[in-house]
Amino acid sequence: MSLLTIILNLLLPPVAVFMQHGVGTTLLISILLTLLGWLPGVIHAFLVNS
Repeated sequence: MSLLTIILNLLLPPVAVFMQHGVGTTLLISILLTLLGWLPGVIHAFLVNS
């Protein structure tokens, strides 16, 4: 995992997921979790991008 990915995982989780996986269900889940709360979005982004 690169430094850029780690920073994006923390600041903008959906953008980090989009950069790794593109548009799909993973991105939609990331957006929904980030809207529900920042921390669930960050956790999901780290799990998906690891």
